[in-house]
Amino acid sequence: MIYFTSDTHFGEPRALSIDRRPFANLAEHDAALIANWNETVAPEDDIWHLGDFASKRDGFAEQLLARLSGRKHLIVGNNDPPGTLEASGWHSVQHYAELTVDGQLLILCHYPFRTWNQMGKRSINLHGHSHGRLKPMPRQFDVGVDARGLRPVSLADLLPRLR
Repeated sequence: MIYFTSDTHFGEPRALSIDRRPFANLAEHDAALIANWNETVAPEDDIWHLGDFASKRDGFAEQLLARLSGRKHLIVGNNDPPGTLEASGWHSVQHYAELTVDGQLLILCHYPFRTWNQMGKRSINLHGHSHGRLKPMPRQFDVGVDARGLRPVSLADLLPRLR
């Protein structure tokens, strides 16, 4: 399976206030997001994290990646520091990617696009950054945890006709 998520902001106190996530404290927040991730993603699955992964604290991202299931790919977000990009738990790190899943071309970036490659040929833009606050365009999906029940999603979750 292939999963997508974004904007987890593990270890970042602002996730509780700015993003208004329903947790009493940061430890509860991180524990819930880790549990949701690991309940969804199996060790042999691929998961694409579309940016804004975790706190800037030294070594935090690397320790966290070791606790999360799956082959992890990072699409760099505006809040991902060098320590996150250099953590050894990533299978790949890039700013943009295109991949085909179940015959569907996906355009992956942290930021939502106004237009994207092969948009007129029914490609799909997956993004984060907007924390569920942006009105989507057709064939554009915010895969951030705030928009997706605080857990990773599959393409079938986003496009029920594929189920």
